[in-house]
Amino acid sequence: MLKIITIPNPILRQKAKKIADVMDPKIQKLIPQMTEIMLKEGVGLAAPQVGESIRLIIVKYKDGSVAMINPRILKKSILKEWGEEGCLSVPGKYGEVKRSKKLTIRYTDEKGKAKTLNAQGMLARIIQHETDHLDGVLFIDKARKIVELNPNE
Repeated sequence: MLKIITIPNPILRQKAKKIADVMDPKIQKLIPQMTEIMLKEGVGLAAPQVGESIRLIIVKYKDGSVAMINPRILKKSILKEWGEEGCLSVPGKYGEVKRSKKLTIRYTDEKGKAKTLNAQGMLARIIQHETDHLDGVLFIDKARKIVELNPNE
């Protein structure tokens, strides 16, 4: 079973490696495992959060999820908005992060097909948060008004 790693684990600060072979059995096994954790715990998950420094994210999408391999944001809207974010790898902390309202992303799906997706609102925010993980960036690096919840309260 995969385990969520938390700060200050150095993997969270590394630039993740591009996935060369989407059909690699290790990748094909990792996708459903990450999906299960993401659906249980949150709305998005990046491979570095489970200790794998590779360019793979899973995001909640419609009634399920979508795996994005080697995702690349092609375009972001100039219009941005502040929104509250938290992160499984930064437990107990929340803050406001300014993100583009819309974006266009290109990625490879788990079957090896190239896909392009236009996202807006919460989906666009989740994708930006998760792709930041692939570059070693955490939401706390961009957040204002960071609040720490006391687990004993």
